[in-house]
Amino acid sequence: MIFKLKSRGHKNVTSLHKSTFEVTKDVEIGPTADCIVGTSADKSMLNFPEEFKDKIANSDTRITVILDTENGHDEINGFGHEDLTLTHPTDIVCRTSDYTCSRTLMIRADKAARDLDSNLIDDLKNENVMDVTIKLY
Repeated sequence: MIFKLKSRGHKNVTSLHKSTFEVTKDVEIGPTADCIVGTSADKSMLNFPEEFKDKIANSDTRITVILDTENGHDEINGFGHEDLTLTHPTDIVCRTSDYTCSRTLMIRADKAARDLDSNLIDDLKNENVMDVTIKLY
C-alpha cells in the first residue's frame, strides 16, 4: 500500500532533532523547529484511506517513508502500532522512540531529522518541493 503527498522546504529548516522528523501542513515554522523538514503539505493523516490507517495500527506493519527533492533522497524505516490514532489535522511525525500520539505516523524509525541526507536538507533549506511517499509492508 502506498500514499503520496507533496510538501516544501522552508528557510528555517535545520534538521537537527535527534529522535524525530516531521512534515506539516503549516506554512510557517520558527528557527527552533529543528525536527520539521517539510511544510505546506498538501495532505495530512486525515486523508489516509481507512484500510491504510488500519494497517498502520498494527505492530507487525513495516513502514517506509521516502523523501525526494531535486537533488536529495532518503528512506526511513519504522513500524506501526496499535496505539497510533493518525488523527492530527496538520502534523506527520516519525519517531525513533516508542512514543505514540495523534501526530505519530511510525515508531522505532531508523533515522531522525539529523540523520537525513544532506543534499535533501540543502534543497529544503532553499524551500524546494519535496515528494513524500509512505509505503506499508
